[in-house]
This record gives sequence, structure tokens and C-alpha cells, in this order.
Amino acid sequence: MSDHQLRPRTPTPPAPTPTAPAPGPRASGPRPLGPRVAAAFRSAAPALGVYAAVRALGLLVFWVAASVAGKDPLGPLSGRWDSVWYQRIAENGYGYTVTLPNGSVHPDLAFFPLLPALERGVSAVTPLTLGGAGLLVAWTAGLLAAWGIYAVGARLRGRRTGVVLAALWGVYPTAFVQSMAYTETLFTALAAWALCAVLTGRWIAAGALCVLAGLTRPTAAALIAALAITAATTLHREHREHREQRGEPGAGRAGPVLRRRARMLAGVALAPLGWLAYVVFVAVREGSPFAYFEVQAQWGNNIDGGVALATFIAGLPWPAALGLCAVLGLLGWLVVLCVRQRQPLPVLVYAVAIVVISLIGAGYFGSRPRLMMPAFPLLLPPAAALAGLRSTGRTAAVLTALACASAAYGAWTLLGAGPP
Repeated sequence: MSDHQLRPRTPTPPAPTPTAPAPGPRASGPRPLGPRVAAAFRSAAPALGVYAAVRALGLLVFWVAASVAGKDPLGPLSGRWDSVWYQRIAENGYGYTVTLPNGSVHPDLAFFPLLPALERGVSAVTPLTLGGAGLLVAWTAGLLAAWGIYAVGARLRGRRTGVVLAALWGVYPTAFVQSMAYTETLFTALAAWALCAVLTGRWIAAGALCVLAGLTRPTAAALIAALAITAATTLHREHREHREQRGEPGAGRAGPVLRRRARMLAGVALAPLGWLAYVVFVAVREGSPFAYFEVQAQWGNNIDGGVALATFIAGLPWPAALGLCAVLGLLGWLVVLCVRQRQPLPVLVYAVAIVVISLIGAGYFGSRPRLMMPAFPLLLPPAAALAGLRSTGRTAAVLTALACASAAYGAWTLLGAGPP
């Protein structure tokens, strides 16, 4: 017997499968920004398409109605009401004041600076007038807002619900304002993406977006509150869990937790800086620490706890008063549905705060539906219900009917005399 027959054989390792090579070292760091944005855009494309379609329908109906009435279609979109104030600030800066026949004084310091700054910048680098620049900013911001709304809805309830949610925001009763040189689309875009950033743990990005929102509208206070309350609740819960887990294996690995908390606190600290900066600017300009609040009171936008709303309802004929109370009841029911839907805390706090701020102010009642338009999470329950319909055709039919009604109401309002 030969030696090689006596030696034990060494097992031969199996040949590697060509389709499953041995894993190499993992690439470190996050994916590049470009591919991530492209993938997100492809995902949101249906929502953006539906939103653009319903807003185009609104513009088409208004254009036809204005042409029939012999009026310039662009005038109401960029040359009336608040749009004129923003353009005047963009052209000349702050300092313009109007004194009404009743003696009330309306200074332009009531309007926040981000939209006028963007109008001035766009007009400087394009052939557009300030009015055209305002429309370009508003329409672009509308698409960005629809994208952010879709992102929030898709994350919480799935892509189909996200698409329907963006569509419902586009057919909101006062959605015609989304086609005007107003701040609603710009603010909603910043708010939606800030909420999306919080939901994905990007606190510093959320805080930076809050800074811009605070330079856009005073209702940025709702967004600031959403970040602060969410951070406080998260820290409290984690502190309680840490106490319960003290002494367990792995409980001492605090490095990543501390870094995440530091980013959270940095985002919360950033959030109010835009709004505070403008409040300080007005205070310094007017020489009074409370000048900003005095300016808002001159416009009738001070907080009265709902007295003006109750007085307005009490002064209506009883059928109209009952109808308005029914609408307010529906609004409250939407809030209840949002709670039952277990929406994440920042989303819920933001929506409820927008509603509360809109209802407890002393301003013009007709503007309150517009002021509540950025509270898009209130539309999440009906969006989920519509998305859950078995027939896509039924969902499309409902959205088409709502889009037609919204377009007709928008044309009627824009051709009317009162401000939206």
C-alpha cells in the first residue's frame, strides 16, 4: 500500500459559486445625494403629475372665466391683495404704510421677508417682472410642497396614499391661492420637508428648514412647536428607558445616542432663529421690543383666544351659523381621525397647531380657510380612505369631481372683490 493511500485526505473546499462571490468590504458613508434625489423624484412623479394636473385645471377654468368677463387673468394672480405688498417690499424694501379711512394703520412690516427676497432675486436674473417672479416662485414651491406632502404621506401610509394626499391638497377649497404670488406654497413646502426630515431623524436639516419657514410666515410657530415637543418627548422617553435598562449588557454604549441627541438639540435650537430674527429686526427698526406684535395688532392679526370667531358666528343668520358650526365640527372630527390614525407626534402637533393659530386670531374671517391650508396632515385620513378604494377609477372620479369644484370656486373667488 502506498504512502499517499495511508495519509488522510484533506477535504477540498467547494468552488465558489460564480453568481454569489464572497462579499468584499462594504462601502462606507451614505449614498451620493444625486442618485437619492433622482430615486425620490421618480417615486414622487405620479403625485407631482396629479398635482400639476389639478392646478392646471384650476388655472384653465379661471382663465376662461376671466376672458369671458373681459378681465386680465394675470391681474388677480400677481397684482392684487397681499401680492402687491410683497412686490412693493421686493422693489423698495420695508417702510410703506397705508392709513385707512377709519384711521387704522397698516405697515408693510406685517409681511415676512423671504418671498420678497426670492422675487427680487429671480427678477434680477431673469426677464420676469416682480409679479412674474412671484408666480414662478409660488408655482415652483407648489410642486416642491406636493413632493414633500407625498413624501410624508407615502412614509406613513404608503405610496398610493401619498399620491392621493398631494392631490387632495391641490383641490383644497382655497387651493386657488396656490396659483397666486402668496406665501402658502412656499411655507407648506418648507414645513412638509421639515416634517419629513424629523421623521427620518435629520434634525439639523429640519431646523434649517424651520429657519426659512420662520422668515416666510408667522405660523412657523406651529412647526417650531412640533420640533420642540417631539424632541422633549423623545428625550423623556429615552431617559426613562435608560433608567429601566441600567446595568443590562450594551447599556453603556452611549456614543451614537449622544451624537443623535446632540443633533436633535441643535435642530431644535436652530428652528426658531428665522422667526426670532424677523421679530428682532422689527423691534430694532421701530424702537420697541414688542413692535412686531403691535404691527400684527394694527392689521387685526392679534391673538384673541377665539373671541372674534365666536362674535362672527353669533352675528350670522341662524342657517349660516349652523352651517359654519357644522364645518367647524367636521374640522374637529378630522383632528380626531388624525389622532386615531396614530400620526407621528411632529405631524400631529404641527397640524393641530396650525388649526388653533388660525382659529384664535382676530383677523379677517374669510382668510381663515387659507391660513389652515398648510395643515395638510388633516387630509391624511380622507386620503387613506380614498386610496383604499378597490377601484382606481372611483378614486380618480372623486378627485376629478373635487378638482372641478375647486376650480369653479377659485374662479368665482378670484374674480370677486374680497381678499382670499
